[in-house]
Amino acid sequence: MTIITDAEVKTASVPQLKEICEKLRKEIFDTVSVCGGHLSSNLGTVELTVALHRAFDFPRDKIIFDVGHQCYTHKLLSDRAARFSTLRQEGGISGFPKRQESEYDCYDTGHAGTAISAALGIAKARDLQGEDFNVIALIGDGSFNNGLVFEALNSLHILNTRVLIVVNDNGMSISPTVGGTHDILGELKAGMKPESIALFEQYGLTYMGVYNGNDFSELLPALDEAKKTLKTSSVLLHVITRKGQGYPFCENAPEATHGVSPQGGEAQKEYSAALGEELCALAEHDKRIVAVTAAMTDSLGLREFFRRFPERAFDVGICEEHASVLCAAMATQGMRPYYAIYSTFLQRAFDEIIHDVCGQELPVTFCIDRAGITGADGETHQGVFDLSYLSFIPNLTIAIPKDVGEFRAMLRAGVRWNAPLAIRYPRAGVESPVLPIEIGKMEILHSTMSDITMLAAGERCISLAEEVRRRTAERGMDFTLVNARFLKPLDGELLENLPQKHIITLEDNVKIGGLGDAIARFYRNSEKKIYSFGYDDAFIPHGTPRSLAEKHGLSREALEDLIISLYARG
Repeated sequence: MTIITDAEVKTASVPQLKEICEKLRKEIFDTVSVCGGHLSSNLGTVELTVALHRAFDFPRDKIIFDVGHQCYTHKLLSDRAARFSTLRQEGGISGFPKRQESEYDCYDTGHAGTAISAALGIAKARDLQGEDFNVIALIGDGSFNNGLVFEALNSLHILNTRVLIVVNDNGMSISPTVGGTHDILGELKAGMKPESIALFEQYGLTYMGVYNGNDFSELLPALDEAKKTLKTSSVLLHVITRKGQGYPFCENAPEATHGVSPQGGEAQKEYSAALGEELCALAEHDKRIVAVTAAMTDSLGLREFFRRFPERAFDVGICEEHASVLCAAMATQGMRPYYAIYSTFLQRAFDEIIHDVCGQELPVTFCIDRAGITGADGETHQGVFDLSYLSFIPNLTIAIPKDVGEFRAMLRAGVRWNAPLAIRYPRAGVESPVLPIEIGKMEILHSTMSDITMLAAGERCISLAEEVRRRTAERGMDFTLVNARFLKPLDGELLENLPQKHIITLEDNVKIGGLGDAIARFYRNSEKKIYSFGYDDAFIPHGTPRSLAEKHGLSREALEDLIISLYARG
């Protein structure tokens, strides 16, 4: 593409700015079509980002993108246009802001609700160091529902500093925005509710709105005025954009085009689709079953459940902590909540899992999607910590299905399980017959007389183990393979009766605190030798899941070498 610089943006006429936006929009569309990524959110913020680059002096001024998935135009206008074709590719640029990538990125983001707190921290550091630059938080209306936002707003007066908060209101997070804050913004867009403006003023904000965020004739004067006001007061600038702007099929299907997969890829069954199918079937016969999600109805496979059982379906917006307590409270009254959430976002509700769900031993089922390495979204989205941060919580059962059929069986078992249950699974996998399972019992998939047992947890690890077994069998070697489908409780009976001396563990999770550590503790007073394979003690960058897993701890070659060496020892 033709590289467009900040200097060009600052001197361009409005017609020229429109031409620049169309070039940027095309580059984003073309690149995401090949590499995958967040499409409609970036198409919708092209004019807004160009206008911000025109009004402010980046990187001297600082901008924090809430969530960060809408930063593609910013990357193209900073110093990364020549590398944009490497977006989300291993060794290429990230799909989110990254401080190590460019001085234009002042704060790493990837989860919702952090931008205003970060902006306040940067602004306060600026004040304390006697510097003079502007700090902007660009946050969507979906993120604006998040509780952390209101904790940050509550600190504005206390911190006595000045920031510009740009609310990009497109009526969407991934799913349509819901809740009281959404309604307040909607009333402001309709010219109603002056008391809502007074609320923002109580936080110490000068409210400016509502402006068309895709129209330079409104945007540019508004940003000039906001910049002047920012000298004496913090500002909340309320703009409206259209998600998917410029591409009608994106405008008309903003949920379906929020995240786009790269071209190609193996066709597998989505676990989210299986979740939706099973919950609908279960809810048909059990009126206790409710489904809860935090702004991700379609991504988690719950659209049909919401359509068929609207009175038992709850999208609480980007409020993961609240969703956990909501589930716990409903469970105290006899309901059976299934809380569907990505692994990386469940981290945000850690206290509530401990205190509210497990502390009260309530029958809430956590359906933990995108567990393990997820790939192209990078460090903030790899679901590689959940086995570790869940494993030490009392009263919690942790299940790891080997395929989609076993996942269905676990969902069905959850209806009868009168205690907290966490089921963690990848994005897609292999469908299989649904066979009954017993909670807490592992499964021997292959038995042999060799002195090696491999305990593999989850579809990725079992697939790797099977591949290694096929390859080593060609050299006359073999090992017992166990489907370690329950991390907690461990299957003590099976483990006690394993005759093999060498125990290898595989998990799609960091090694610290996961399956390997649990097995090592179980055998600590025995003569068993434990060899743990999982991910290193590091944040895993973006790339393809298979390549990342190989590089960061689940290496087929290293497993084969270990088995060969154990055979050599006799």
